Amino acid sequence: MKKQILIVTTIAITLLVSCNSTKKPIESTTVAATKKKVPFVWEAASVYFLMTDRFNNGDKLNDLNYGRTKTAGKLRGFEGGDIKGISKKIDEGYFDKLGINAIWFTPIVEQIHDAVDEGTGLSYGFHGYWTRDWTALDPNFGTKEDLANLVKKAHAHGIRIVLDGVINHTGPVTEVDTVWPNYWVRTNPTCDYKNFDNTTLCTLVTNLPDIRTESTQDVDLPPFLVEKWKKEGRYDQEVAELDAFFKRTGYPRTPRYYIIKWLTDYITDYGVDGYRADTVKHTEEGVWADFKKQCDYAFTIWKQKNPTKVLDNNSFYTIAEVYNYNISAGKYFDFGDKKVNYYANGFNNMINFEFKWDAKKDYEYIFSKYSDLLNGELKGSSVLNYLSSHDDGAPFDGLRTHGIEAGTKLLLAPGVAQVFYGDETNRLLEIEGTQGDAKLRSFMNWDAIKSNPSTKDNLIHWQKLGRFRKNHPAIGAGVHQQLSTTPYLFTRTLIKDGFRDQVLIGLDLPVGKKQLDVSAVYPDGTKLKDGYSGLTTIVKNGQIKLKTDFDIVLLEKK
Repeated sequence: MKKQILIVTTIAITLLVSCNSTKKPIESTTVAATKKKVPFVWEAASVYFLMTDRFNNGDKLNDLNYGRTKTAGKLRGFEGGDIKGISKKIDEGYFDKLGINAIWFTPIVEQIHDAVDEGTGLSYGFHGYWTRDWTALDPNFGTKEDLANLVKKAHAHGIRIVLDGVINHTGPVTEVDTVWPNYWVRTNPTCDYKNFDNTTLCTLVTNLPDIRTESTQDVDLPPFLVEKWKKEGRYDQEVAELDAFFKRTGYPRTPRYYIIKWLTDYITDYGVDGYRADTVKHTEEGVWADFKKQCDYAFTIWKQKNPTKVLDNNSFYTIAEVYNYNISAGKYFDFGDKKVNYYANGFNNMINFEFKWDAKKDYEYIFSKYSDLLNGELKGSSVLNYLSSHDDGAPFDGLRTHGIEAGTKLLLAPGVAQVFYGDETNRLLEIEGTQGDAKLRSFMNWDAIKSNPSTKDNLIHWQKLGRFRKNHPAIGAGVHQQLSTTPYLFTRTLIKDGFRDQVLIGLDLPVGKKQLDVSAVYPDGTKLKDGYSGLTTIVKNGQIKLKTDFDIVLLEKK
């Protein structure tokens, strides 16, 4: 069943609520009318998360590389998606229509060349988390020129780019992909997650070599990498850059710092805006503090060298994937024998694994809980909320039967909203013949947008809410206050760096004729536009009247 929504922007609010109100009317909060450009606020961002190989195939000529011709398990091989495919969808305005202002995609660095069997059939590194060489892009994903063009196109649309960075591990060992030297990696024991050491000083799974990020000993480059770089004609350049990095920073030549240098090069070279860090809890927290320091440095250098390309004064943004972190835990993740504050160790944001469960609750439970935490214990930081993801086997709407509700709850919730590719189009998350997380990773259902009416309707709903959210950072970053239960009304107010934004939102309105009392917000004669139907109305005797075929109304001052 569709959720019923009223959203009203306002410049001054003194709300008179119905007899069913649960709270007293709020005092007038004056928000000066302004024509200022709406600022980008990371804490209110709408982030589109896509798997590079599974989103859109922009160049079929790069679909096969390194002899990757073995028959993989279903949805465990490369499917053709690439950087050019993302760029094409930027050009088409797909993300603009959805209100997206940041794109995060899975790692694009060179993957292991061979396939491995993890018990689910042969798998290639299509997902990007099986690194072979951090300094090169995998040709299946594209070239560095492709990446430069993507960042340029995204920035032209006001969209930030978030890369996915892996420091914890290399790719699996195969007959083709030899193990890194033992002074770089450990191959046992496997993590049992009983305490901090058994989560960090171990391999995630069998045959996934763990980088010795705790090491304090200088190490040489792996021989295979030296040979590879020499063959590619870039050994001298890479070594010279490493020498300059270690001279500038004073860091020892330990594995962690090599990788930090390689990852931050993508900031200096391309001006990417953020990093989502993978498997954060499996690495000592100090690694991430150092990583953030060098990210900030690299971003500053890029801005200095590219003053005409700088979007705004926002700092570099970092998102931590600490698996099973919940917003209710506040700033700390508990290992049992140790609690770690990752916000104090290099991160602006933590992925919130709790939202998919909270989404089963009512609106007020979700909105008040998140507002209280984000404006209380977590003030100055944020969380990234999601309903489905690439490695979470228990999504909110696994059968894709509650797409409208999912969009409403995610896009109106305080915090950063993560739209997993296909959330907006009901891309199937249950695929016959798949095993494990492969079912979550089907190719984007572009054809359904054209041919399936329910897919179109779902997408339109997400688009309208998404654009409104983008235009009003108060939704994600403001303070929530419930005003009435029937109808359910609330406000979000954001005052940040001289910018003021306030919205009034109502849920559970009737389909068809609507008569709403807006006298506490808008004087008679005010012209309002319903962003959902496109209709306009004028306030008369404190009332507005609308008749639409929709159960959602988005009112803006015209």
